[in-house]
Amino acid sequence: MPAPQDGPLLDDAAGRLIRPYTVSNGRTRPTTVLDLLSLVMATGSEPQVHLGPEHTVALELCGCPTSVAEIAAHLRLPAVITKVLLSDLVDCGAVTAHAPAFHDMPTDRSLLEAVLDGLRRQL
Repeated sequence: MPAPQDGPLLDDAAGRLIRPYTVSNGRTRPTTVLDLLSLVMATGSEPQVHLGPEHTVALELCGCPTSVAEIAAHLRLPAVITKVLLSDLVDCGAVTAHAPAFHDMPTDRSLLEAVLDGLRRQL
């Protein structure tokens, strides 16, 4: 019997009880563009479609903004499979996904110069 703290379909002795790609029905391409640092958050609306146990656990992890990488780690699934699951949740309106905020920030030249100076001192 799977241990509750291990997530869905995991067993301490046997490991994962099904192949990861079975979780996504063999799909490897999400319909929503997500990177590992994308922040995903539940909208509060209940999905109108039947979801698998991994979808349910992923949705529970999205109570506050959570990165795709963190959700993948909790689910113990490859990132590409986690992106497919989260994409399903975005498509049914259960979660929203946003690119990380630092992508929109301009590069601080003085910080880059300080890093470069530090690297030069190390050589």
